[in-house]
Amino acid sequence: MNIGGILLALQGAASQGILWGVLVLGVYITYKILDIADLTVDGSFALGGCVCATLVVAHGMNPVLALILATLAGMIAGAVTGFLHTAFDIPAILSGILTQIALWSINLRIMGKSNIPLLKTKTIFSGFVEATGLKSSQASGLIGIIIAIVIIAALYWFFGTEIGSALRATGNNEDMIRALGVNTKMTKMIALMLSNGLVGLSGGLVCQSQKYADIGMGTGAIVIGLAAIVIGDVLMGKLRSFGSRLASAIVGSVVYFLIRAVVLQLGMDANDMKLLSAIIVALALCIPVSLDKYRAKRAYSEGGEKNA
Repeated sequence: MNIGGILLALQGAASQGILWGVLVLGVYITYKILDIADLTVDGSFALGGCVCATLVVAHGMNPVLALILATLAGMIAGAVTGFLHTAFDIPAILSGILTQIALWSINLRIMGKSNIPLLKTKTIFSGFVEATGLKSSQASGLIGIIIAIVIIAALYWFFGTEIGSALRATGNNEDMIRALGVNTKMTKMIALMLSNGLVGLSGGLVCQSQKYADIGMGTGAIVIGLAAIVIGDVLMGKLRSFGSRLASAIVGSVVYFLIRAVVLQLGMDANDMKLLSAIIVALALCIPVSLDKYRAKRAYSEGGEKNA
């Protein structure tokens, strides 16, 4: 077994995990804070990559500006889902599916073909490599860490504001916060736009990092996001501060991609990775429930014995 190859693979996996961690932060907003499983993610991630690649390759746009526009594109996708959900009372999961399906055709229209390579195109990572002399994976990881820290700090500040607190309260008890006069439709719209904006940004970052955009690059993104959130909860679940919970999303993403890299190095077929992701999420969701039921049953049995 080539130890050097494994270490190189792990380094690349950690870098990818940080870039995908931006997506996980977006999924965290809808899944953990708003209590919505937003399936728009698969489409908005690919949308961010497609917009970024098209602007950089076809129009020669600055890669940083392309990332900003990829973020805005993701926010528009989230706004469409939010509009369907709030204006027409379509269930959130179905609204996400409708937007995701529409985005498949839209992404093809944007690119004009199924994929766009960025092999000879300047990206934020290639520019950083030229300036510092670092390896590509190291540059990706370092830029990803900086972006992740900035986003976590911004989200921590935002959710401490009045509107951010209202958004968190909407996820906790929508009826109560509506009774207090808060427009919950607006808070849901903001959450979905913010979430998918981060997902679009992640798509643009991953596109520039891997040097290509593909119509199917977002397939299974929601499962990866949920797996990373669950792993982060398991590793850092005892930390109660909101900032640490946001950080756990990034940590979970990195650990997920490290696990995936190790499994691939051990000889697992890459086509089975989606199955592995689904199994990880299923186990992580089922085990806590099973343990709670076991503890409740045990406590009930012990209480009955004491009363006897």
